[in-house]
Amino acid sequence: MEILGIDIGGSGIKGAIVDTEKGELVTERHRINTPTPATPEKVGNVVARLVRHFEWDGLVGSTFPAIIKNGVTYSAANVDDSWIGCEAEMLLRQKTGCSLMLINDADAAGIAEMQFGAGRGRDGVVFVLTLGTGIGSAIFVNGTLLPNSELGHLEIKGHEAEKWTSDKIRKDEDLKWKAWAERLDTYFHHLEFLFSPDLIIIGGGVSKKFDKYGEYLNTNAEIVPAELRNEAGIVGAAMAATRLAHDPSLPDLA
Repeated sequence: MEILGIDIGGSGIKGAIVDTEKGELVTERHRINTPTPATPEKVGNVVARLVRHFEWDGLVGSTFPAIIKNGVTYSAANVDDSWIGCEAEMLLRQKTGCSLMLINDADAAGIAEMQFGAGRGRDGVVFVLTLGTGIGSAIFVNGTLLPNSELGHLEIKGHEAEKWTSDKIRKDEDLKWKAWAERLDTYFHHLEFLFSPDLIIIGGGVSKKFDKYGEYLNTNAEIVPAELRNEAGIVGAAMAATRLAHDPSLPDLA
């Protein structure tokens, strides 16, 4: 099945058509900068532009960096606070005219990695942590997702974790790879103390630089880079939206 996957981030909104049975993009990614301020109206307009770019009128899966329950966004990480309490899924359906499912961005990346990437076939407790503008998290127990975890907001040494450890912070503070990895290792040890994960998968753009910092990470959990990298959110969003084709009880505009 082919579904349009869209990944809404703090700096960019990107999309591609996905073969959900293979976990592969069947078109080139198209990216548009996230508007400032990133309000529901402005982000919705960008999502609609992406749909028009692909001349798409089928199912759409979209990520968003927030706690999402029944299509409503209950937080706003690195976007405008007006998203809090927004009927976001319905807004995006109205903007695009398509049947659309909204899912937390890290959960989407995790779904893709567990099905087609570094978590494929892995049982136990698996964390997928996306390091970018902030830190997104997805938790799986024997392959089952615990949705809407927000482990990037844990406190580490008096700081919110993502404001001390994200890839954006590494760039903003011009940290060397080893210095940044020491922070990351402190964060991972805290997660290990709380949850005892068996596997930690590092996602986001920084996953492709794993050779520069991986040797400085020393946890009992196995740590590996994501395999789908920046495509994971797009693929996972499309995979989540397959529910729209199989569950007639879900609202459908198409």
